[in-house]
Amino acid sequence: MCRHVAWLGEPRSLASLVLEPPASLLVQSYAPRRQRHGTVNADGWGTGWWAPGRAEPARWRSATPLWGSASFASVAPAVSSSCVLAAVRSATVGMPVDESAAAPFTDGRWLLSHNGRVDRAVLPPAAAVAAESVCDSAQLAALVFATGLDALGEVVRDVGGRDPAARLNLLAADGTRLLATTWGDTLSVLETPQGTVLASEPFDDDPRWTDVPDRHLVTVTAHGTTLESLS
Repeated sequence: MCRHVAWLGEPRSLASLVLEPPASLLVQSYAPRRQRHGTVNADGWGTGWWAPGRAEPARWRSATPLWGSASFASVAPAVSSSCVLAAVRSATVGMPVDESAAAPFTDGRWLLSHNGRVDRAVLPPAAAVAAESVCDSAQLAALVFATGLDALGEVVRDVGGRDPAARLNLLAADGTRLLATTWGDTLSVLETPQGTVLASEPFDDDPRWTDVPDRHLVTVTAHGTTLESLS
């Protein structure tokens, strides 16, 4: 299992999203508050963001625990973006622990993180060929990229039908939009005048956080947040 977070709104530093909140991803890497599967997220981390004038997102990933990355802690306060996606990883049993298996994954346009697990046997062979890693999350991401993010809900319903034990909380961003699914684990949303956060769990105790019901698709744009049932 993993924890992830994304931001869309006014530019903010990576540190303000990933490191500084009292229950940030950094804290969730060793002491998550709502994680249902696993106890720590020490099998890697990653973040991606969009820089002005650059169409493709930038990424920084590692196979080491987030709490051990002094370089990221030094750089994160100096990097700001209006769209950010970050994750810490607890590897599915049997999956590799290396940088290529850490989210976010990308197709050059979208960033995508997977909080959950899936039996790779239910995924098409083409997903394994196109994936950045042999891990289940990377192969699921490859399937989503190949199908198209506009069909994210349909992909989750189909894969969930093929693997009833799958947990398919996905989080994606393209620089102007966030998409997320709840399928077997938690997701919360925080809407502020400056922008919107989607996160596996709240990173602070702001009373404006709301929980997204299970089996829903969430869409965040500059015009607001919408929820659609996947049941």
